[in-house]
Amino acid sequence: MKLDTCNGNIEASQSPPTGDDAEREGEEIFVPPLNFAMVDNGIFRSGFPEAANFGFLKSLRLRSVIYLCPEPYPEANSEFLKANGIRLYQFGIDGCKEPFVNIPDDTIREALKVVLDVRNHPVLIHCKRGKHRTGCLVGCLRRMQRWCLSSIFDEYQRFAAAKARVSDQRFIELFDISTFKNNPMSFSCSRK
Repeated sequence: MKLDTCNGNIEASQSPPTGDDAEREGEEIFVPPLNFAMVDNGIFRSGFPEAANFGFLKSLRLRSVIYLCPEPYPEANSEFLKANGIRLYQFGIDGCKEPFVNIPDDTIREALKVVLDVRNHPVLIHCKRGKHRTGCLVGCLRRMQRWCLSSIFDEYQRFAAAKARVSDQRFIELFDISTFKNNPMSFSCSRK
C-alpha cells in the first residue's frame, strides 16, 4: 500500500514481488549452476548443481547427467534426478592438481559415447567447478567437431580462468578421435 500525496488516496503498490515475496506469489526463480553454459544443441555444462539450481535444471528437461567426479552423488541430487526421470552417468575422474597425473583416456572415451548418443539429450556434463574435468570432456568433443585448437583452448580457458592447466590442454590436443565413427560436426540439426 502507498499513500497518494496529491489526493490523499491509498493505493495498492504495483511493483513486482522480489526475493521471498516472489516465491510466495508462485513465481519460480531460476538460478543456473556455477559455470553453466550451452555446449551445443541438447548439451550443457556446469559446475556441481546445488538445490537452488533444481528449478533451472528442471526447465532444461534433461534426460541425462554426466557426473565426472569419483565421490558419491549426494542424496538430494539423486532424489531430484529420480523425481524428474533423469538418468545419471558417473565417470569417476580424480581431480588432478599434480602436473604429471594422467587424465584417464578410456574414461573420457566412455563419457563421450554418452554425450554423442542423442537419445541421452538433453544432457548436462558437470564436475565440481565445471572447469578441468568438464573442460577436458568438452574439449575432446570440440576436437570431434573439428574445431581448431586455438578455439578449443580459448573455450577451455574461459571456464578455467586463472586455473587453466597446460596438462589438460595437452590431453585435449593429443586425444585420438580417429577411433570414433561418424564424428559429429554439430548437434544443432539433430533435434528439429
